[in-house]
Amino acid sequence: MSQSNAFLRLARLLHLYLGAFTAPALLFFAFTGALQSFSLHETTQGSYKPPAWIATLAQLHKKQTTEVPVRRPRPDSAPSGARGNGDHDHHDAGQAQQANAANTPAPKPKSHLPMKIFFLVVSVGLFFSTLTGIYMSYRYNNNWVVITGLLVAGVVLPLLLLPF
Repeated sequence: MSQSNAFLRLARLLHLYLGAFTAPALLFFAFTGALQSFSLHETTQGSYKPPAWIATLAQLHKKQTTEVPVRRPRPDSAPSGARGNGDHDHHDAGQAQQANAANTPAPKPKSHLPMKIFFLVVSVGLFFSTLTGIYMSYRYNNNWVVITGLLVAGVVLPLLLLPF
């Protein structure tokens, strides 16, 4: 066997084993990334409150912990008369700026939907590409015990590291 063939064989084997080990994490990140693309993990100003499992998975995706921080509600802004500094010139300038802002039309907010859809397509593509990679690793390799062991290790190892 030539040196380039030996290297190619080693590279393919390394790709197979690393792919099998990291496949569970890739599936996890593709799934949770798709959920986060549409902010399904965040409480909005309206009445939407995400299910606890989505918030927990998103926290694990972003911060590598399952402890979701408790968010305090934002305090209401102070009334305009509660400034207490007695600086009327600043107050008048602020009113003039507000009047000018009221006369100018508000810019149309950008729609992020096309980019969100693109990242959803990327997430779905990564998810199914990983699944087909797992299928091919079983279909075209005779050593299914090693593949199964690496897949299980790719699930169990992060679970064991979670408490740290």
